[in-house]
Amino acid sequence: MTSPVAVRRPKARLGDRLFAGATTSAGLLIVLALAGVAVFLVVQGIPALHAPPADLRGATNIVAYVWPLLYGTLLAAAISLVIATPLALGVSLVISHYAPRRLSLTFGYIVDLLAAVPSVVYGLWGIGFFGLKLVPLFAWLQQHLGWIPFFAGPASTTGRTILTAGLVLAIMVLPIITAITREVLAQTPTLQQEAALALGATRWEMVKMAVLPHARSGIVSAVMLGLGRALGETMAVAMVLSANGVITLNLISNTNPSTIAANIALQFPDATGLGVNALILSGLVLFVITFLVNFAARAIVARSAREAS
Repeated sequence: MTSPVAVRRPKARLGDRLFAGATTSAGLLIVLALAGVAVFLVVQGIPALHAPPADLRGATNIVAYVWPLLYGTLLAAAISLVIATPLALGVSLVISHYAPRRLSLTFGYIVDLLAAVPSVVYGLWGIGFFGLKLVPLFAWLQQHLGWIPFFAGPASTTGRTILTAGLVLAIMVLPIITAITREVLAQTPTLQQEAALALGATRWEMVKMAVLPHARSGIVSAVMLGLGRALGETMAVAMVLSANGVITLNLISNTNPSTIAANIALQFPDATGLGVNALILSGLVLFVITFLVNFAARAIVARSAREAS
């Protein structure tokens, strides 16, 4: 009876060991940095739980202080995604499947350049040009759709509204969602697309049946990445928005909720004592919201991958 031959694993080379160690160290460094940020926010934010109204800009407690900021953050991000997501998907389809190659490359470069524009430039453009151009639109919305709470008015005469901030954010997240979605759509197997066309499907039917289902998880990832950018945007919102720290459904008046990031940027230079801790605690809330958004995105992508397999 012959003895089984031991299977010898190939000896790892020095370069492989160094690369594995470097990548592991990089991953651990990111986790440690994230944990350090979380610990700092928790430790520095806890004292704000007992802050008096004088340090909370008149709010009775920390919940009353943070809740309007959280509401404004989610509202501005929701407005931006509602506008940017269909536009980004349409532009991505044009670039990847409809436009001629030379034209699609030009469109792709233009969209990518939008992502390179600093947020302060978007803020200056929003407050000095875009917001003013929206004033007639706000007046029209109040006159014809004022029965809807979103457009109840009185319409702003300066254009510094939460709707303007949401539109500026939509323009800012548009290139991020478009760039990722474009790459995902371009990775759809050519055989699937040709098979759909060979069966008599139109180009739109081919996109609907073969391209979009294959790219669903990637599109979700792109949207969630854009949502993370919208939630954390600071300077553009701080410059465009005329914030009063209220909770309202009205999108076109000068009475608007602020966002967490914009409030921190505007109030931190003059904050002292427990007021600083209150700002840090609001930053912790934004940190948790962003973490939950990314966790939900990963869960959706994983489920889509399991369904596809």
